[in-house]
Amino acid sequence: MSEAGDAKGVFASAAKKVKMGKRVEKALKEKAAASSSQEATEEDANKAPEPYTCIGHFDADFTELCRRAGLPPTEIPPVVLRAKRPGTPPPPDPKAKDPTPPEEPVDVAEEEPKPKTYVTKEKYSYFKPNIQVEMEHEEKPATVTEIYIRGWKIDDMMVDIFRNCFPTIEKLNTINLWNVGLTDKTLRDLAAIFPQCPNLKNVSIEGNPIAEEPWACLIGDDSLIVNLSLRHNEITDRGASGIGAALSTVTTCNKNLISLNLSHNKFSDVGAEAVVKGLRMNRVLLCLSLASNKITDKGAVKFGELLSRFPLTHEEVVERRKLLSDKGSPDRGTGKSPPPSRRAESKDRPGSVRSGSHLDKGDKKRDKSSKKKDSKKDKDEGAKGGTKKDDKWKKGSHSMGAKAVMAGGSRSSIVGLNTSRHGSRASLVAETVNKTTKGKKTTSSKDKKGGAAPESESPDMVEAINPLLDSVESIDGQLWIPGNRSIINLNLSRNEIGEAGLKSLLLALQYQITLANLAPHPALKGLMRLSLGRNPIRADSEAYQKLQDLLLTRDPFYKPQAKSPDGEVQSLVG
Repeated sequence: MSEAGDAKGVFASAAKKVKMGKRVEKALKEKAAASSSQEATEEDANKAPEPYTCIGHFDADFTELCRRAGLPPTEIPPVVLRAKRPGTPPPPDPKAKDPTPPEEPVDVAEEEPKPKTYVTKEKYSYFKPNIQVEMEHEEKPATVTEIYIRGWKIDDMMVDIFRNCFPTIEKLNTINLWNVGLTDKTLRDLAAIFPQCPNLKNVSIEGNPIAEEPWACLIGDDSLIVNLSLRHNEITDRGASGIGAALSTVTTCNKNLISLNLSHNKFSDVGAEAVVKGLRMNRVLLCLSLASNKITDKGAVKFGELLSRFPLTHEEVVERRKLLSDKGSPDRGTGKSPPPSRRAESKDRPGSVRSGSHLDKGDKKRDKSSKKKDSKKDKDEGAKGGTKKDDKWKKGSHSMGAKAVMAGGSRSSIVGLNTSRHGSRASLVAETVNKTTKGKKTTSSKDKKGGAAPESESPDMVEAINPLLDSVESIDGQLWIPGNRSIINLNLSRNEIGEAGLKSLLLALQYQITLANLAPHPALKGLMRLSLGRNPIRADSEAYQKLQDLLLTRDPFYKPQAKSPDGEVQSLVG
């Protein structure tokens, strides 16, 4: 019995040791697994998350980028559809059998249904930050076209989020920021984002006064903005000077901005003069609003000079000579003839006398050869069947050449009628038309064989001309060029313009009308609308009445009154 008991004890102790070994091994495995998981979590915490790639859905991209930036879900501004006024219901159909069905008796005890013309929201929800959007199709999140942010601050973190998601929105064409607390840095960062948006054309930044006034960064050389509104930004003469320099200088010019709204700011005649200086070489801007500023007669006179004609400065004359020398002769660089003397053929030296040297003889030979070439081209075009429109422009250009005399200068002072670099003695209007219509083709809808010919280009699409290459006129030793005729809408209302500024603007409009009759331009139509309301101008002013009468005829929708056979005047409007 004792041996059996000893054997049992030995077996029990061995089994106990085996169990303890398994427990220790299991504990060691669990400890190793816990340590490895802890190391993995530490590595995941130290490892940077993968960058998010925007998919072009603004709502999803913006929310995910805000979450990755560390914003709590309750603080992420929601993306909502912009509220629209409900449309008017259609009128009842008179052909319907029962347009007004009998009203059912209304039980007073029942609760009245909620109106459907508005949507109720919880208290203070209007003041919570959100981003309002408009879409082409509400069911398609990738069709966001307009973004409106109003009444909450855009900081550096939000600008970084916009930098990632704005360029991926394919159809985005409008960004409207009102009272968003922009600073000099955030505005410049946004201005760097805008050129990356492929279809962004309209930008409105209003109610954001910035002490540094870096507004010129929105009108840079790489800017694609077409319509820009900067109202209520407290822009002073300092900011207006930067905007004027961004519009154009002697060597640079913004080529995309068509409409600029600078109303409700604080710049004076100094800022207005800076804007005028920026429009001397700019022939792209069409609409300009300077309403509700501090512009007086001095600034209005500067606008009158801009719209009529003005003398070139020394820098502009030098740049003009560079452009003319770069343009050069068509035979230059081919080895056929040496480059002509700059002094002998410069248009900018109206007082110099041409000598009878071999250069003049060479010019005459070039004249004869160019005339022969032109006659051959005319015959070929006539044989191929030229359009009547081209013939009309040619006849009009030659007939207008003798009449193109600017007001205030003699007929012989027009430098544009002198011998040009190319040796041709084309008239002022013919030279302008040839420059503007260069490379254009006018074809009929069908050719002689009956096949469909390519579509003719629109006559309004005219190649932009550098103003420095326009025809010049020499008066008292200065070179004068026609003023800016690309602006068609100018708003100077609610300023401090008096009778002197009004007369200057009237003379400018009369000059534009006269110049349009003598030398019509297919693209430069001149001023069509001028707003001068709420200025210290007498309503019975003779100059004001003349200005209004001229503007009435400049209206593109104006129709003159016709007389009936009885002699009574009948209106053709409508």
